[in-house]
Amino acid sequence: MGGCPAQTDPNTAWPGFCPNSGAAYLYAILFGLTLTTHIVQSIIYRKGYSWVIAMGALWQTACYVFRILSIEYVTNDTYYTVWFVLMLLAPLWINAYVYMVLGRMVYNFTSSAKILGFKAWRFGLYFVLLDIVAFVVQAVGASMASGNNISQSQIFRGLHIYMGGVGLQQFFICCFIGLAIRFQRQMKRDAPATDQRRALRMLYILYAVLTLITVRIIFRLVEYSKGYSSGIPVHEAYQYVLDSTLMLIALVLFNIVHPGRIMPGKESDFPSRKQRKVIGKKNVRGRMADALPVYEFNNNGHMVEPAAEAERNPTYPKTDATTVTYGYVRDLEDRGVV
Repeated sequence: MGGCPAQTDPNTAWPGFCPNSGAAYLYAILFGLTLTTHIVQSIIYRKGYSWVIAMGALWQTACYVFRILSIEYVTNDTYYTVWFVLMLLAPLWINAYVYMVLGRMVYNFTSSAKILGFKAWRFGLYFVLLDIVAFVVQAVGASMASGNNISQSQIFRGLHIYMGGVGLQQFFICCFIGLAIRFQRQMKRDAPATDQRRALRMLYILYAVLTLITVRIIFRLVEYSKGYSSGIPVHEAYQYVLDSTLMLIALVLFNIVHPGRIMPGKESDFPSRKQRKVIGKKNVRGRMADALPVYEFNNNGHMVEPAAEAERNPTYPKTDATTVTYGYVRDLEDRGVV
């Protein structure tokens, strides 16, 4: 009875239960391992945008490092607040990474490089911005609910704000899934069978990760629906099973099927802003439009409109030295245009 300082110390920051330090050490190690793997993979595959998923793994790891410190120093409110806030917010990085990956899939596996009018490089950006909005709302609520010497009314207010941010995040996820399904249908029309198999492997991972995030969101909504009086916050097994384990699985899934394997090479990255400006935003095509000669150069080296026959017939076989298909847009640099 009296052997757990988190319960017996009158100044403890813990809410009435004895935390398991062994479990905290285990999850700190597991999240640390997936963090290391993501860093190595981002270097091997040369995918700079993978810093986002690495950041999610870093926050999860840091969460459990501070949880260990909080278990060791039970009266330190700062350690408790830091791990609590990191645990609530870390999954937003994983969510943002899902948005970024699908945006690149739209570019790589469609001929138009857009879904419902959203260009691939804008597609991910818009949803990441929406994710940031949800992030700010959740951060405000979490910080209000985890302050020092605060009243029950402020705790409830903070938790309700946090839950509102979580609900907002889930609404954005539902909208995103609708666009992902639309992408899947368009990709089946545009991409060859071999490319479809690669794309579907990645897309199913995205669906699985979003499902894990959704289960975690439902858990958090139920957990704090009655504040701390629901009993769930004082049973850490729920948090381990329905939060941390789900996010660990999500991180590992991206280790197993990394976007760098599905979309390898520099040519799979978005064209730069400068390249899009030279080509013209309306003319930018996806990588599945490689067979369509969309840009030509006259004898003076100036870009001209595509040939009428090529516009009418995407399979028109005109590929000479003066023709640039979008799959080789970086040839513009060799020609001195970019």
